[in-house]
Amino acid sequence: MIDLYVLAAGSALTGILFNCVIVLTIFKRFFSTGKKIVEKASTENKTENDTISVVYGTVKGASKKFAELTYEQLIQNGLSANIYDMKDISDPEDFLNTQAKHSKTMVIFISTYEDVTPPLSAKWFYSYVKEAAYDFRVSKDQLNKLKYSIFGCGNSLYDTNFNKIAINLDEYLHELGSTKILSTELADENTIQSPYGGLEGHYSKWINALMTTLQNKCDSPATLIGTKDVHCKNPESCDCKTNEENAECNNDKEDADGSAEQQYESDDEGAGGCKDSSADIMDLEDMGHYVSTAPLKNTVSESNGTKEMITPLIRQSLEKQGYKLIGSHSGVKICRWTKSMLRGRGGCYKHTFYGIESHRCMETTPSLACANKCVFCWRHHTNPVGTSWQWKTDDAETLYNGATQNHYKMIKEFRGVPGVLPERYAEAMKIRHCALSLVGEPIMYPHINELISKLHKNQISTFLVTNAQFPKEIETLEPVTQLYVSVDASTKETLKKIDRPLFKDFWERYLASLKALKSKGQRTVYRLTLVKGYNTEQIEQYANLVELGDPDFIEVKGVTYCGESNASTLTLANVPWHDEVIEFVKLLCERLPQYDIACEHEHSNCLLLAHKKFQINGIWHTWINYEKFHELIQRYLDSNKTELFTSLDYVSETPKWAVIGSESRGFDPNDTRKHCPTMSHQPSMEPRARIEKMSAEVVDSNPYSRLMALQRMGIRIREYSVLIVGVGGVGSVAAEMLTRCGCGKLLLFDYDKVELANMNRLFYQPHQAGLSKVEAAADTLR
Repeated sequence: MIDLYVLAAGSALTGILFNCVIVLTIFKRFFSTGKKIVEKASTENKTENDTISVVYGTVKGASKKFAELTYEQLIQNGLSANIYDMKDISDPEDFLNTQAKHSKTMVIFISTYEDVTPPLSAKWFYSYVKEAAYDFRVSKDQLNKLKYSIFGCGNSLYDTNFNKIAINLDEYLHELGSTKILSTELADENTIQSPYGGLEGHYSKWINALMTTLQNKCDSPATLIGTKDVHCKNPESCDCKTNEENAECNNDKEDADGSAEQQYESDDEGAGGCKDSSADIMDLEDMGHYVSTAPLKNTVSESNGTKEMITPLIRQSLEKQGYKLIGSHSGVKICRWTKSMLRGRGGCYKHTFYGIESHRCMETTPSLACANKCVFCWRHHTNPVGTSWQWKTDDAETLYNGATQNHYKMIKEFRGVPGVLPERYAEAMKIRHCALSLVGEPIMYPHINELISKLHKNQISTFLVTNAQFPKEIETLEPVTQLYVSVDASTKETLKKIDRPLFKDFWERYLASLKALKSKGQRTVYRLTLVKGYNTEQIEQYANLVELGDPDFIEVKGVTYCGESNASTLTLANVPWHDEVIEFVKLLCERLPQYDIACEHEHSNCLLLAHKKFQINGIWHTWINYEKFHELIQRYLDSNKTELFTSLDYVSETPKWAVIGSESRGFDPNDTRKHCPTMSHQPSMEPRARIEKMSAEVVDSNPYSRLMALQRMGIRIREYSVLIVGVGGVGSVAAEMLTRCGCGKLLLFDYDKVELANMNRLFYQPHQAGLSKVEAAADTLR
């Protein structure tokens, strides 16, 4: 009986294990083909072959948005569809083979990012298709039953790299035998160069052609370049034949001219984003529908035909972030420090360094466009880009009125809010300062001098920030209260890596901008943003750049982490500690004898180096006498701009609490500092007592005792040098263990770079992807 129980139990256990294996197999199979975001398509009278797969890889969200719109339109038109994010397709080979097996149609949305790289979320999918296309072991008709269409999102300002990922993906799928049903659309977010006014215009044109193609279910080459009606005017032409008829037609044509017509259409000559492309030909009866659906009316000025900077997609993104948009290219937003000072919780570093009243400061920009795509951009690159002004232009009066009115509306929202001080609220209803630095490049605005003049006439001081790519505009800029230049790197290679500029001659423009700063009579500032792992080691080079512009002040600030973004690979590991910023400033100061550390704002992780000419009679005068500045500006204008003035003519004494070394570390004692509740309840850590005697015995009081005990074994590891060739899965662990054991010297050798694909078996961090393994290992081990 016992044996039977054992046998029964064993059988039951075997059955359970078998079922578990089956379930796990099904589970793995389901998820290996990608996570289905939505699957609401009606499957009535639909087969697996009829289902259309919408696949996207996105950086800033445009590809995702268009993919979701396409999915919705497919469903509304009675077509069955699934939608996939490329990052969720864990096994691209299995996914594509499944698509081909069922003769599916795949609609792909993908963007091209910096230096011809796919979105991070699409990297694995793209890499597989690329490798398969050129792998001699992979059959060139592996995906011959797969039909596809590609919509690429790019920017023509990147010249030869424009939509390169979409073009490459098209080529790879063709190499694997797939059939293209519609020309690859090279959509251009550059509203000036785009023949359709931006991404939305491209999409409106393309989606009409796609829907016509899918609904007609036409497999002839005519579908490669648009709708069936476009090319079927002559029933006897090859374009209008069925597959069998078309083959015979092409054979006859080959016999006639000795060469077969290539049915695959190259995007080099017939890309969807080109005006001359045959994909853009349409019947007159179709044109009315296209014009009615294309959103060009939102991006083109009716007065002179010039395009507006803010497209519907950009507007939606910026308004979601809290911007109040003004006209066609400007915006205003409330700063967090404005809110903080309204509550009496302290002002920003400009309050500490220069005496501005943060609750009376308006943060705005006359140009949302920028010529850079900096890795630390706190807007995650949702604003437009450009190298010159070609958009519809609003006058300075419109911008001033729109900015001030919207700013006051946002301030009024704080009336009666608990914690807001009534006296601060009353003061905030009179703007005293304007930071022209919200987002974009304000100096690009053609009427920037008129806007500055308008602000000064209303007794509003001006703090303008430029990204050092427009030297001529710096030279012609009228006096501002304080002019900033962002000095994000000290070498050409690092500048390209951090700022990702659009100009080809970006380094020459950068140096010219710094030199132009030297000729300005008013207060000038270098703004250095330290990004750990990028530019924190370039002290000598930074010192050399200071000589070019001879600024009055140098602000050194640790980069602010703005959260996860597909547009940037920065993590919290790239944010330097405040002590690290202080150390950098001290080392820089040693190389600049004409400067000294004047102020600190610990809360912003920022320090101020000031030229010693502002240390008058041993007292720092970094603050600004704003009344005096407006008086000097008025004299300048009244004298027909002949009565000039300098930065020393409107200085004011820096209060003691703002000077470096004060106990408040830059926090205004008139306000109340609020600490994070989660931090205030953290138990304080008692520091380890000083080790009076280094015992060789293993004891808790000496954290190094285990290493010292090795000496008793005759091992003097501190005297050894170890060479590790290959810092991969084994070498990296060996290096870590040797470091923990107190090895005297490690020599690391490896040609390879850190990749996300093998992160699971290494001790590297995701933010180190792209670095050499030696460099990343050295950084981690230190």
